[in-house]
Order: sequence, then C-alpha cells, then structure tokens
Amino acid sequence: MSLRIACDLDGTIADMEGALQREAEILYGDDVVLRAAGAAHIEGPPDNSQLPTPNSQEEQGAVAVATERTTAKRVLSGRQLRQLWEHVAKIEDFWTTLREIEPGSVARLAAMRNQHRFEVIFLTQRPDTEGEITQLQTQRWLEAHGFELPSVFVLQSSRGKAAAALGLDVVLDDRPENCLEVATESKAKPLLVWRDPPETVPPGAARLGIETVFSIGEAFQRIETIASQAGTSTFVSRLRNVIGI
Repeated sequence: MSLRIACDLDGTIADMEGALQREAEILYGDDVVLRAAGAAHIEGPPDNSQLPTPNSQEEQGAVAVATERTTAKRVLSGRQLRQLWEHVAKIEDFWTTLREIEPGSVARLAAMRNQHRFEVIFLTQRPDTEGEITQLQTQRWLEAHGFELPSVFVLQSSRGKAAAALGLDVVLDDRPENCLEVATESKAKPLLVWRDPPETVPPGAARLGIETVFSIGEAFQRIETIASQAGTSTFVSRLRNVIGI
C-alpha cells in the first residue's frame, strides 16, 4: 500500500525559530529570546487582535514574568514580535535560509518516499516575503536539502480539511491544535512531533487519536511501521478474497 503523507515544515523539519532568533538579535541585541521557556512555539506573525496594546500594563507585566523565567534573557514583547515579522517580510527569499532541525531528515524522507513509493506533500502557512513566492522558496529549500521534485501546498484554511480533501493517511505536525484538526476533520492519522519534555505533552492527546513522537526520526520509524502493517492487512484481505473466506 502506498501511503499518502503530509509533513509540516516550520517546527517539524525546518528551524524557523532559529532563523527568527538570529534576526531578533540583529534588531534587539543578543540578550533577547523569542519566547519564554515552556511558552507555545511561534508559528507565524501574531494576530494583532490577540495581542495586548503595545506598552500596556498587561504587556509589560507579561514580559516581566516571562523574562524572570528565562535566565538573563529579555523576551520579545508583542510589539517587538510584530516588528520582527515586518523585518522578515523585507528579507529576500527568507524561507530558503532556514536550517533543518534534525540534519539529514529531508533527504531521509525523500529516500523513504522512493523506497516505499509514498506520496508526500509538504504543508505550510508561511507568510510572503520579498523575492520569490512562498511556495517556490519552500520548494527550493527542500530540493537543496535532498528532496527532489517536492509538492508544497501553502494553506489558507484548516489542516484537517486539507487532509480530508487530499485523502491523506498520515500528517506530521508540531502543533497540537493542527493535529487536533486532522484527528477531528479527516481520516488521517496525526503524528505530533513534540520536542519539549515528555511530561509537557498536552493531556488527552492520545485519547483524541493523536500519537506523540519526540523527534522527526522517531516519526519516520513510526510511518514505516504503519506502512508495513497496512501492507500486511492488504495482503491478508486479498488472500481471503481469493480463497473465499
């Protein structure tokens, strides 16, 4: 059986936060961090409607608490985070500059695709920057890291709806909310790539059908197991049809 697999990019295989951190240090100094320890990972530009008014007491208080929890580092305020994304939008072909979180993982996924005849698509909600369109930047990045002829879909809506529309079997993502969409809106199996301590895995994830792995390498091993089980199941079904049971 040929599995149809979707793989998220930022936070799953591409180190967006590392690239943002480097740009933040250019703007604000090397003593800043994007987020406090344990805070949610950054996915994209913040929604202005969900952020405190710049310089408000609420924002100042949140920054003070976050800074206290992050040793000798200043956590970016909501206003600074907005400014950072405005800065990134002006960088030509920014999405081609990212590093792999686990070096060699893109090439390994390509090898799995070729060996097992998987169908692979990459999903992202990256905003536009100067230079080529986001889809082309992303394709060039994947090719540069060893994935020939990558399919990239820049999403504008739910990943669950995309998984259902594309008839996907497995979706890799580092965001619990994205995995929840996949679990509730499609028949695909979501694999949550969680790099924080195991005790911080969102409670109830397994009950909702979300399986957690702690590296992209572990995710690939799980996919190979799923493919093997699916192949065995298909063979048994065909055998039963042949012998009439």
